[in-house]
Amino acid sequence: MLEYKFDTQLLIAGENLSEDEIHDYIAQNIEGDCLLAFGDEDLIKIHFHTNTPWKVLEYCASKGDIHDIVVENMERQENGLKG
Repeated sequence: MLEYKFDTQLLIAGENLSEDEIHDYIAQNIEGDCLLAFGDEDLIKIHFHTNTPWKVLEYCASKGDIHDIVVENMERQENGLKG
């Protein structure tokens, strides 16, 4: 059984975005692992394993326009099912 079930990926489009600020907020406030936050002041890509993907989406939506959202159930994938 995986500790963190959902692979959460998305893009944030906005202005004056800070990958460091976004990374640090998620790392400090949402439980999970394998966090990546990279991009520039107009577009940030997020990748995060968590059990609460809705918290990631809610936070990221507060920073800008979120799109290309993918939330995959890695536990199902591990069992040979569609995630």
